[in-house]
Amino acid sequence: MTAIVRVIFVFVVFVAAAVFAASGATAHEFKVGALDIGHPWSRPTPKDANVAGGYLTITNKGKTADRLIGGDSPAASQIEVHEMVDVDGMTKTRPLANGIEIKPGKTVELKPGSLRIVLLGLKEPFQIGQKIKGTLVFEKAGPVEIVYNVEENPGAAVSGVMQQHKHH
Repeated sequence: MTAIVRVIFVFVVFVAAAVFAASGATAHEFKVGALDIGHPWSRPTPKDANVAGGYLTITNKGKTADRLIGGDSPAASQIEVHEMVDVDGMTKTRPLANGIEIKPGKTVELKPGSLRIVLLGLKEPFQIGQKIKGTLVFEKAGPVEIVYNVEENPGAAVSGVMQQHKHH
């Protein structure tokens, strides 16, 4: 092999590896209608926890707004869509009766300390590396099957809020 052929071969192998790695990074995405759901995840929970948060991004690539109105999971008895609010200097989570609107061309991020999906009545604790099946339900696009990766999020702003949550 000449030096030029070796350089081309190494370059092609490098590019192929980069494409493969990039496709693996985006493999944790889901789609329903004009909505793209990116990287659903949840934190590991203590063994006595009965509540967990679900986090992800939703991008609306369509021309009309849609709304996340609920969901389901075999890992929990109920799923609600919540927001974080300050009440008398304390951060609390509360259900959003009308869900979360995703406007056309916009991305909504559900993240710790902000909007979130709340899984209530956990059947068992979530452990790092676990995959939790679920369904999200949108007003117009309908249901979509997703999988939450259970992973740590050391940069999270609010850590103990979910264990203190009492359902209203």
